[in-house]
Amino acid sequence: MDKLKRVLSGRDAEDPGGLAEVIDATSLGWGTRVKGFIACFAIGCLCSLLGSCLLWVPRKGLMLFAVFYTLGNIASIGSTLFLMGPMKQLKRMFEPTRLIATVVMLV
Repeated sequence: MDKLKRVLSGRDAEDPGGLAEVIDATSLGWGTRVKGFIACFAIGCLCSLLGSCLLWVPRKGLMLFAVFYTLGNIASIGSTLFLMGPMKQLKRMFEPTRLIATVVMLV
């Protein structure tokens, strides 16, 4: 389990020295990260589902769908920031194998 925590937090190898202490002191605990991930992902799924249901509302349904579905996607993608951290998430999103998918998603 400790290996999984290190991999998801971006620390495969142990960092010797004071830098590791600073990182540990300023980062969220594993339990807090998992709770944040679950909360954000649940909110994202709920917004996406709500947007799909609001699609059938006359006149403003398409606009409501676009807003709620977009917010749901942003919250769902943002939920992984809790597990990996923002910099590692961005680095992985813009890797050569994922670049096309990232650009399509952002556009």
